Amino acid sequence: MALSFYRGKKVFVTGHTGFKGTWLCHILLHAGADVTGYALEPPTKPSLFAQTGLAKKMHSIIGDIRDREVLIGAIQAVMPDILFHLAAQPLVRCSYQKPAETYETNVLGTVNVLEAMRFTRSIRSVVNVTTDKVYENKEWLWGYRENENLCGYDPYSNSKSCSELVTASYRNSFFSNKDDPALSTARSGNVIGGGDYATDRVIPDCIRAAMFSKQIILRNPHSVRPYQHVLECLSGYLLLAEKQYDDPDLAGAYNFGPDELNCITTGQLAELFCSAWGAGACWTAREDNGPHEADLLKLDCSKAKTILGWKPRWDVRTAVEKVIEFARCDNDTAYKYCLDKQVEGYFK
Repeated sequence: MALSFYRGKKVFVTGHTGFKGTWLCHILLHAGADVTGYALEPPTKPSLFAQTGLAKKMHSIIGDIRDREVLIGAIQAVMPDILFHLAAQPLVRCSYQKPAETYETNVLGTVNVLEAMRFTRSIRSVVNVTTDKVYENKEWLWGYRENENLCGYDPYSNSKSCSELVTASYRNSFFSNKDDPALSTARSGNVIGGGDYATDRVIPDCIRAAMFSKQIILRNPHSVRPYQHVLECLSGYLLLAEKQYDDPDLAGAYNFGPDELNCITTGQLAELFCSAWGAGACWTAREDNGPHEADLLKLDCSKAKTILGWKPRWDVRTAVEKVIEFARCDNDTAYKYCLDKQVEGYFK
């Protein structure tokens, strides 16, 4: 894809202080976009947002996606051309502990963004980022397509299914004419990448253990997931927003996941990590009697490949190597350099 499309465009990003949001804003700034972000303070310490000094390079608004009036005011003050909605409570286990907050953030937060879209006519293209977990998971061996049933199991996954339905309703009710802005949802796989410090995620847990020469503990080593580098799905979001900007008929739901060979078990992912990390890194399985988690989940990305011309570029082994490259940076300058290097290498 040609990032030159974004040069000079006004882009509004919700959730910009998070792991994926920071990567997205960095790409957009690299492309020459005028970027404004709206989010809570970074959810982790350390955070990629702080390490890369992103707050000094863009207009960063600290606010709650649940505060409709403040959000709408912030968006209307910018009058953006394009909006990416990433703000969310993104953790499955946290959603069991805080279900009401998860639904408020992930469902009503989406409603608030779409209400802002209704009253900000400068916007031409909106991408609502959800998850691969929106589908009613029947543990099939094949990947789910965009027309499969939506019914996530846990509060996080289900709230994202609701976000999908809300988006479809707004598209049908308010943005169905050719002159209306384009509104789509993007469902990506299990994302890995440098600068993810969240708890209860496989790769961050692997890094924390390896750095202190501890054994890596896996809860579900046999579960199959569509693991992919963060740049893979972000390239899909960017391409979708670009394509529908000029052709609103392309608006809809899209999967962005890895090819079949890169849908591997969590144990295989940990094995790739240990091999690339070296220094005697190893893992073991330990059941923790935690809440339900799916054993098998894959995505069929034929629609994105056929209609948008998108395709994954880095296999899961390369993705793990890129994560370790970043994890071994030792200061903010190194983090910034590594981020630039990986973005340039991917989009070159």
